[in-house]
This record gives sequence, C-alpha cells and structure tokens, in this order.
Amino acid sequence: MKKLIFILTAALLIVSCGPSKVATEARKTFKGEWTLNSVTYPNSQGTFDVTLFNDASAACFKGSNWTFVSNNNTGTYTTTGSDCTAGERYFVWSIDEDNTPSGTFDFLLKPTDSKWNSTTGNQGFRIKLVSLTETSMTWEQTVTLEGSPFVIRMNFNKL
Repeated sequence: MKKLIFILTAALLIVSCGPSKVATEARKTFKGEWTLNSVTYPNSQGTFDVTLFNDASAACFKGSNWTFVSNNNTGTYTTTGSDCTAGERYFVWSIDEDNTPSGTFDFLLKPTDSKWNSTTGNQGFRIKLVSLTETSMTWEQTVTLEGSPFVIRMNFNKL
C-alpha cells in the first residue's frame, strides 16, 4: 500500500511540474521562421531612436528574419539595412509560465553566441506576448523613458 501511495504521489508531482498546456501549445506555435514586419510605439508621438535587445536600432530589425527551434528553445535572427551591422544573431528563449493559465504570458529572450553561451552575463529580456496565432504574433516590451513607461510593440508574420 505504501508503495502504491508513493507511486501515485510521484506521478502527481511529475505531472504538476511539467509545462502547462498553454505553454506547450505556444512552443509549438513559435516553432519555425518569422519576419518582424513592424516596430511601433503605441500611445507615443514623435520620432524615437530605439535600440532593441542592446543590439541594433529598431530600423535594423524591420524585415529581420527570426527562427525559433522549440525542442531546445534556441533561435536566430538576422538584422537588415544599409546602416546596420548585418549578420546572424543567436538567442535562447523560454515562456514564463506563471501567467499562462490566464492566456497571457511573458516570453524571455537571452542573447548568446553561436555556441549558445550568454553574451550578456546571463541577463536577458522579458517581453509580453500580446498575441500568438499560427500566422502572426505580437510582442510588447515596456521600458522607461523620462520616468514614464514606454511601450515598444513588435509585429511578426510567419513565413
């Protein structure tokens, strides 16, 4: 009887610690190639010089191609533009599952080198996943500008 209780408890623990269904589905949807179509600044007026992911200006990211590999949570993106340092960049990503039952959650992105070692001292970026479908996704990152929240919205289409 003790053995049965132990096995049931262990099974329950394993199931409860696994990824949520929402996160699992999101990982499957992320998988593949995406294009960053636009970077906008909702509720803000004016011209802004924004650097994304401590890498390049937002203009360099417009039209960039992103690849997400879901089985090992790695990916790449390639910036474009004549005034940009072109080339492939590497990152690891994950879904912060704390809020997945509500349907909204954060996406974590950490820049790496080609061997998947952190290039930022194990620091990364927390981005709100606003929407995710089979063909499009929208991210929002909130930063501070002159003491107030400033939202950067990135819109992607799947290739």
